Amino acid sequence: MANRPTVKDVAREAGVSVTTVDRALNGRMTVREDTLKRIADAAHRVGYHNKFNLTQRLHTYSPLMRLGVVLVKRHQEFYRNFSSELEATMAQRQDIRGEVKIRYAASQAPDDFAGEIMSLSEEVDAIACVSVNHRKIDEVARDLQQRGIPLFALLNDAARGIRTTYMGLNNMKVGRSAAWLLSRTIRSPGKLAVFVGGNRWHGHDLREVGFRSFIRAEAPEFTVLDTLVNLETRQVTYEATLDLLNRHTDLVGIFVAGGGMEGAIAALRESRPPNKVYTAVNELTGESRSALAEGYVHMVNATPIQALCSDLVSLVVQSLDPKGTALPDHKFYAPTVFLPEMV
Repeated sequence: MANRPTVKDVAREAGVSVTTVDRALNGRMTVREDTLKRIADAAHRVGYHNKFNLTQRLHTYSPLMRLGVVLVKRHQEFYRNFSSELEATMAQRQDIRGEVKIRYAASQAPDDFAGEIMSLSEEVDAIACVSVNHRKIDEVARDLQQRGIPLFALLNDAARGIRTTYMGLNNMKVGRSAAWLLSRTIRSPGKLAVFVGGNRWHGHDLREVGFRSFIRAEAPEFTVLDTLVNLETRQVTYEATLDLLNRHTDLVGIFVAGGGMEGAIAALRESRPPNKVYTAVNELTGESRSALAEGYVHMVNATPIQALCSDLVSLVVQSLDPKGTALPDHKFYAPTVFLPEMV
């Protein structure tokens, strides 16, 4: 078995003396921060067993950064995963002592989002939120702007022109890609249904516009029915999908632009055999993965949350640096597309 790395190995890799490494490990004398960082990096590279002690000491030199995050749907799998990824990303940063404070809006009412944002603003240095579009959110964003607190809009671009950066999918393209898949894979043209969460979700509006514009220009043999509002809830989507299936026997496709896909999947399982009605949804969860395998969902556009969380933390750090460069107005991510043969 190979010998375990020693202090001498760390010293050689870092370009310092064994005595300096010993001081860094045991804290008997002060070691400059840049030297401590070089030793810690060297310890990681050679696999030195006491590297975590070095990392902990280095961490005490790092600035504190507190990020507040407002999400929705506390019990939904996607947002649970989002929350866990944010916390893991912050914990991995070695250049800051990062804290994440996550709150969930009680409902989709603007007052609930505004209240959580304002409450968090008293405890953090920057805020990121998933929020509806509304003048009350604009007012909160202006207040944060005046107080020098950066606001990052996640997934839905709220408070445009006031917030710092939007981070999420290009929602127009999400709608167009869903229309492309349905129109290219459905064998016989018929009617298509679109669900949106509500008119306060600007991202859903953009997805609907993208979907309709593609069908109108590239697949006019299909008919897109009047858009249905499902409030992003399973039950409303379930009941509305059953009604659609009963009233339109020639319904061949469904695009769920926001949340509530679980209701559409449940209704299809009850009323149609697999691959009878083609469906495009968003975010890969246990429910959408099963539906893909069973033939009740045919496309999932998933947000790359790992990349988004990593970039969010980096942009927050940059935004709090007085000498930092200007931040982008938006950062679009290409969705990770899942098809039935990929699960």
